[in-house]
Amino acid sequence: MFSPLKDRTVLRRDILASLVVFLVALPLCVGVAVASGVPAELGLITGIVGGIVVGCLPGSSLQVSGPAAGLTVLVYEAVQEFGLAALGAIVLISGLLQLLLGALGFGRWFRAISVAVVQGMLAGIGLVLVLGQVYAMADTAQPSGGLGKLAGLPALAGSLFSGGTALTALLVGAGTVAVLVLWPRLPARVRVVPGPLVAVALATAVTALCGLPIAKVEVQGLLEAIQPPSLGEFGGLATVAALGTVLAFTLIASAESLFSAAAVDRMHDGPRTDYDKELMAQGIGNTVCGALGALPMTAVIVRSAANVQAGARTSLSRVLHGVWLLLFAALLPAAIGVIPLAALAGVLVHAGCKLIPVKDLLPLWREHRGEAVILVVTAVAILVTNLFEGVLLGLLVAVCKTAWETSHLHVEVRELTGGRLVATITGNATFLRLPRILEELENLPKDKPIELDLSGLRHLDHACRVALENWALRHNDAGTEPVRMLHPEEVPAQASSASST
Repeated sequence: MFSPLKDRTVLRRDILASLVVFLVALPLCVGVAVASGVPAELGLITGIVGGIVVGCLPGSSLQVSGPAAGLTVLVYEAVQEFGLAALGAIVLISGLLQLLLGALGFGRWFRAISVAVVQGMLAGIGLVLVLGQVYAMADTAQPSGGLGKLAGLPALAGSLFSGGTALTALLVGAGTVAVLVLWPRLPARVRVVPGPLVAVALATAVTALCGLPIAKVEVQGLLEAIQPPSLGEFGGLATVAALGTVLAFTLIASAESLFSAAAVDRMHDGPRTDYDKELMAQGIGNTVCGALGALPMTAVIVRSAANVQAGARTSLSRVLHGVWLLLFAALLPAAIGVIPLAALAGVLVHAGCKLIPVKDLLPLWREHRGEAVILVVTAVAILVTNLFEGVLLGLLVAVCKTAWETSHLHVEVRELTGGRLVATITGNATFLRLPRILEELENLPKDKPIELDLSGLRHLDHACRVALENWALRHNDAGTEPVRMLHPEEVPAQASSASST
């Protein structure tokens, strides 16, 4: 795996890339943890495991794993409903499920999930994340649920107009967002330092120099933050809600990781991802994170893209980024305690906005209207209900759309000499098209002999077969020849009998 490191140029580029990824990952690990309602150190632990453990495993050589903004909403809801102590058990079981799915070869099947559903999932997460972190930017407790966050905005605006600490904190957060928005437009030599690190550092410096009375990250130490789940926590998960949360963690973390792997593969010319091995690697990482009571991990496209763009060639860069996170958390824990919460909320507001595909929605509507509907339905459902139910609804809409589009059929009626009518149905006859089929057949005259030719159908489901047979039995008048049906399976038999004669 590390054989190319014999080349000093490759070694140097991997070391430099690891430092870049470390600087990108540091504020995000802390920010995701705080937004998830857990100690900041748990985000660093997940980043460390994602670097050192998953980085050494086969799968994708250049993508980087750690705590992701995409799981923030789900983790926050899980902590609120089941408690922080149960988080480790949920993550550990999810990791074992990922490991099992990878061992059974399900990794490549995650690529079959509708892209519109995934985009809608990320957009919904982005909406809830932005709404929640707006409250955090103002040092105000956020209401539960997406609709609750929307309903609380007028009260939040009223508190800001009254001035005080809330307005001060919001200005710090807004300044952080402004730096992140402007940073990509600066010269390349300036952008060598990652934008999130600069934005958080500037906000921290301004807060310290001006003595602003706003909330800062609470620090309790790396070892103190580790809380392995007890056996009792596993027993407490034997409910439908808890099992649904475990399933949501498993599916969403797996899908996000494998979609990230596909995106990273398009960025470089190195070895391609083995999706089953990558899913198993993510499962091992989440199992370790769960055993430590930390946040769940996924492969993160922001860190992975930074790794590739910084010139990484092997897995060493992502392993070293985990080492740098470990050294920072062990040697400089007090440095985390001076970071204002509003600055981290600003970083996540910016990250949440990037999850919402505003620019892609209008072109998607013009070219693939059905996909755009799936995206919007999934995003709105997540905002109105929760992440798991929203994704399930999105998948259901995607399946219905696919079923409808694949149920193309054509009904043709022609009259033969002597007055006999032949109704020919071709294509795919499914229950979705049954109303149209019956409507056209019921308009046929009842006083003429009719032949229903189904031999051109590629697919005839049970519902259609039964409905058509019932129509044939009752359609013609008593004095008219009964409807004759030619089923698809009758064609070979008739062809063979014709050849024998």
